[in-house]
This record gives sequence, C-alpha cells and structure tokens, in this order.
Amino acid sequence: MYQHALVIGKFYPPHAGHHALIRYAATVAEEVTVVAMSSAAESIPLAHRVGWLRESHRDNASVQITGIVCDAPVDLESRAVWAAQVACMRAAVAQVSTHRIDAVVSSESYGRHLATWFDAAHVSFDAERRQLPISGTRCRADLAESWTYLDTPTRVGLTTRVVVLGSESTGTTTVSQAVAQHFRDRGGIWASTQWVPEYGRDATVEKLARLQATARGADMNDVTWSGDDFVHIARTQQDREDTAARTGSPLLVCDTDAFATTVWERRYLGPRSRCAAAEVRDSGSIYLITDHVDVPFVQDGIRDGEHVCAEMTGWFIDALTRSGRSWVLLTGSLDERIALAIRVADQALAVRSTLSDPLEMS
Repeated sequence: MYQHALVIGKFYPPHAGHHALIRYAATVAEEVTVVAMSSAAESIPLAHRVGWLRESHRDNASVQITGIVCDAPVDLESRAVWAAQVACMRAAVAQVSTHRIDAVVSSESYGRHLATWFDAAHVSFDAERRQLPISGTRCRADLAESWTYLDTPTRVGLTTRVVVLGSESTGTTTVSQAVAQHFRDRGGIWASTQWVPEYGRDATVEKLARLQATARGADMNDVTWSGDDFVHIARTQQDREDTAARTGSPLLVCDTDAFATTVWERRYLGPRSRCAAAEVRDSGSIYLITDHVDVPFVQDGIRDGEHVCAEMTGWFIDALTRSGRSWVLLTGSLDERIALAIRVADQALAVRSTLSDPLEMS
C-alpha cells in the first residue's frame, strides 16, 4: 500500500475511464491527489472539470482533486518541457497536500517516465483500455456517441439547454414539447431527451385552490403574491431542470426557467422586487421567445389577460438582452415556430458539442 498516489490528466472531459483510474488509485494508496491540467487551447474551463471530478468522487475521503493551467508544450522527448510540466504538477499538488508522492498511477505510456520525476513507483491501470473502451479523444470527436461514458456531473455540465418562454397563451408548452419529442424520435441517446414543464403554473393553480377553500368565489384577481413565492417557484424550477439534466440526452428542453420567473416577479410585484434573482444560475441556455403576434389568446381561468401579452413579450426581450443571454424570437405559424426552434437547438448542440483540440504532442 502506497502512502500518496498521483493521478495526472486533462480530464477533457472527465469520462468513465478516468473515474475507474481514480478509484483504482484509491485501492493502492492511502491518499490520492488528482491533478487536472488544462491549457488556454481547450474549451472546457478548468474549474468545471475540477468541479465535476470533485462531485463524482466526493464520497471518497482519500481522494482530493485539484487543477492547474499549464501552457507548456507537449513534448515527451524534451527534458526542458518535462521539467516545465512537472513544475506545474508539483505546484498543484502543494495546494492540497504536503506528503511526498510515492506512486504515480496512470493508463498512459508516459506514466513510467513521469514516475521517475517524482522518484516514485509507477502503477499501471488498464493501459490497453480493455475495461472501458473510451478516451478523451473519442469524447471530443463525438460527444453524443460517448454520452453514456460520462458521469452525471459532467453530463449536467455539458448538457445544451434550450428554454422556451413567452407571455401567456403564446404556445411555450406546445413548442417546447414538440421540440423535445422531435429529438426523442431520433432514437439512440436522443430518446432520453427530457422536457421540464413550467412549475409556476402548478404553483398558481395550487395557490388559487387554497384561497378558494376559504373564500368561495375567489378568482385570480384575489390572489396575492410575495417575493418568497417567486423564490420558491424559481428554486423549484431550477431543481427540476437540474434533476432532468442528470438523466437526459445532450439536449434539455425547458418550458420556462428560473430566469423567466424573475420577469414574472416584475409583472406582479414591480421592478424593485428582485427576490428570485438570487436563484438564477447562468447555465448558458439558449432562449426562444414565443411571440404574441398572430396567436389567439385563450383564457383558462388563471391567465392575466390578452391586454398584457405585448408588454410581457417586450419585458422578456429587454431582460434577456440586458443580461447578455442568447435569444431567438419565434414568429409565424406553429409549424414555422417549431421548425425554427429545432434549427436553433441543432445549431446550439453543434456548437456546444464541438470541443477545441488540446495542445498537440510534438
């Protein structure tokens, strides 16, 4: 049993082979330090990789995850390059441990040589990739094809999220469900594409029902809202979105989100009320706004009314623009709106699934 094992990798992105390597290292050493090394050439931020790895291995107290940006070239024949790379590794390790490295656990051909720089033993693991036929190169080449080899935190982080929002009775539910079903129909990994419904509507129905239980004849005009109500709605919406991303395909389709809740808070409590804003996280979502123009308004008993639709559309556009979020306006017939939404989703997937090449070995 070794005292302190070192695992080095790009983890770009972290995949099942990486996790198996780390778990194996924990069986041969009392302490394991995992160093994620990134470069400016790579498109997944180091902080994301470290965060995903930490969540995946949080139940193993002997494993500590750290990371460092290293823009030294990759050249296994150059002693100067080796010295530069190892200096970064040592600096990263020093952030989390003072114990000497006495084992380097690796699946790479250079692992044995790396171990000599630490005056440590080399422990090889699945160098032929027989246990798990996956690599970072394969993941980067086809993220969707490799999706099942990614652990839950990594899938959540790499999921492309498309949010459909708009004023009442403009088809956000119809469009978002249609987009999700279109991708499910593609089969394969896409069959697991998740759709997240709007929680705010359910909360509204429940709130009205509670009021009517004590005040017969009450309607939506009698319902009162508080900042805490919108915090609850935004938090629940965000939780449901994250839960769906853990089990879905590379695409997640949402009928509104926590950001949209902040706009509804403005509608009911005024522009100075910003309670729900603290629940909003920037997940890089693409937003689709369902235009109110040429869409018949249908009153279902809980909607405000047609008179506020134009104003709400404007508020959504303004809020998204001011926050720097990406949005696309859906206009025309229902078929035209769905078709454009699918095109935007495909385009977003192509961008999010294309990872830049790491520094090449010279």
